[in-house]
Amino acid sequence: MLERYRRLPTAGLPLAPIAASMSSSYVDRMGAITRREMMRRTALGSVGLALGCSDADLVPEPVSADNTAHLLPTASSDRILLKASFIEPLQETPELLVSGRTVRGRQTDTEGHFFCFDAAGLEPDREYRLELRSGGAVQSEPWKIKTLPAPDASPPRLRILAFTCAGGHERLPIHLSTAYRRRMLRRALSFKPDVAVVNGDHVYWDLTLGVSPLILGKSPTAIEIAGMFDPSSPVLGTANEGVLRKAVDNQIAELYGTLFKSTPVFFLRDDHDYFENDEYREGPPRAFTFPPSPFSVELARATQALYYPEFIADDSQPRRLTGSGASDRLTGTNESFGTLRYGRLFEGLLYDCKGFISFGGEAARVLPPDVENWLVTRMNDSDATHLFNMPSNPPGYSAGKFLEWYPDVLADGQLTTAVPKPGWQSGWLDQHDRLLKAASEMNRRAIFVSGDIHSHAEATVLRSRDSDFSTNPVISIITGTPGTTGAGWPSAFRGTKAAPSSIPEVQEELAAVEENGFNIIDVEPEGVTVRTFRHDGTGAAESLLDALEPFRVREFGRI
Repeated sequence: MLERYRRLPTAGLPLAPIAASMSSSYVDRMGAITRREMMRRTALGSVGLALGCSDADLVPEPVSADNTAHLLPTASSDRILLKASFIEPLQETPELLVSGRTVRGRQTDTEGHFFCFDAAGLEPDREYRLELRSGGAVQSEPWKIKTLPAPDASPPRLRILAFTCAGGHERLPIHLSTAYRRRMLRRALSFKPDVAVVNGDHVYWDLTLGVSPLILGKSPTAIEIAGMFDPSSPVLGTANEGVLRKAVDNQIAELYGTLFKSTPVFFLRDDHDYFENDEYREGPPRAFTFPPSPFSVELARATQALYYPEFIADDSQPRRLTGSGASDRLTGTNESFGTLRYGRLFEGLLYDCKGFISFGGEAARVLPPDVENWLVTRMNDSDATHLFNMPSNPPGYSAGKFLEWYPDVLADGQLTTAVPKPGWQSGWLDQHDRLLKAASEMNRRAIFVSGDIHSHAEATVLRSRDSDFSTNPVISIITGTPGTTGAGWPSAFRGTKAAPSSIPEVQEELAAVEENGFNIIDVEPEGVTVRTFRHDGTGAAESLLDALEPFRVREFGRI
């Protein structure tokens, strides 16, 4: 059994100070040459080379003279879904050419800016050439993307890029610039991931309760940017659609652009994707933001319909699993619960822990019963060598928030369970224990990769109340976030960093680090390697992003 931990120094040096005053495209070209020469002269074997990339591989900033604003694809072994938007509205239905085959677009807005494309019946593990056209005019430069291996294939490796909480309009005060976030994402993509898992909070535009509306969706700046929503009207097809676009374009379309056009993405919702922060007030009057209001659900669904792909359902999902079957969605997709299947090597279970939460004391659930049953069944029955749980709620950790698995609350500057947490339901913890027990009972590592808490963190969960996981502990890895400022960290907003909950028995491996970053996860038949990258977006030179290396590497062998 292999399990070891290594700390690594950051490789790569900042660019010369003059580079900071150059244009970004010039810095990219000259910076790469400078670093390559430095590496050649020092003959330094960097971790980046071990990962299969060098500074020369840094993904160039796309320079596009076409009409494409953004492209976000996802894929399975036989299908590619693509969400696309266009700078100028299209007068004719666009077509996606898939290695010569034509797939007609489906308009998802009312003005002709947004379309989705569904290419089914494809061959597994094959690279396809894609091109967008409309009315005979080319809308984008051709690009390539690969389908995933067949479910019964035996690929030698999977590389996952994982991050969380990338959203936020750059004109609002708690988010770093779009240019900074794109630069970090380009460094992440330079490691050539096979897929990207983007775990929640793609949008920050909170509308009710607490401090966040005053700095987000109802702030004077937000109203100046986008106007105000009218909850009495539908989101699409009314003035609300224009408000949505002005609020979200910068957070998704402008952030991702076409950077991920060749990388299948798996976007998972969390609380802010419902245009709310998870908050509960005792009152009077009593008020809370979740379960989400019908208008919040409509905003979340409209955002997904326009900007990022749903999950492609596979044969492991029940036909009527919660989140599937909506008449305005493509057949065979799920909006909230998905599987990332990569041959027999890997299966990732992705689940939204906010959109279907319920009250009811012991009967309360974070996830609907049918989703819990599906997750437990997959943990029991999957033939994948490695299986990760990838929920939006992280096990092991608390920041005193309303919708956590745990009853910890912040009181007198400390997280405690001695004071009742307003709104918290005991059934949530019961479900948590059942899921972690099922994971611990697998004949494989019980690894959870989550987001939400705006920190790099890692813990080993050994026990939760009556459930003993010590023979196969639950490993909880919290992924990095690309664009949070000092005012947006939990310690600034909530008065505490995320920390292990007092309910489970937790061995903290990495205390919460409030710096920006991402994770590269390599999955191979004999084990898993998790690399964690960080950068202080408010203090360190941005040029360091172009040579960012992991500050922590953790390796897990098979059991």
